[in-house]
Amino acid sequence: MNAKLINHFLSHRAVTLELISKMQHDNPEFKPAETSMTTEKLITHMLTSMYKFTAVVKAGNAQPLMQEAEIAETNLLKLAEAYTEKTVQILESLTDEDLNQVIDLKDIFGFSVPGSALIKMGIEHEVNHKGNLFVYARMLGHTDLPMYVKKS
Repeated sequence: MNAKLINHFLSHRAVTLELISKMQHDNPEFKPAETSMTTEKLITHMLTSMYKFTAVVKAGNAQPLMQEAEIAETNLLKLAEAYTEKTVQILESLTDEDLNQVIDLKDIFGFSVPGSALIKMGIEHEVNHKGNLFVYARMLGHTDLPMYVKKS
């Protein structure tokens, strides 16, 4: 199960990394609309959210979602690579017990969910924001863009 989840996650994260690589020298403060996140904020949100979702499953509680992410790296591609590695490490460490446990997230999301479902939600969250990132990339003039998923 873990290998399948990891491969699914990485099939999307690989595209996120490619988009970040193409956009890393663009204006990090760019946003397509006044109410949008900046490019830097969107990327950081994507990376830290998936990491936090996996950390919640490992911890068995919502505490990791409450912690502010420490962002010391200013190079977004290096940050993405580091968070990808950290996320994969947690995914590799998850047991069947971790994935099957029901985690109380009522105070945050209004429901409880099994760990495996939370990992899938994290991937879906990333897919959603990856779509946003494609729009940002196109608006910044990038036309040679990858497919939405990379199959290994």
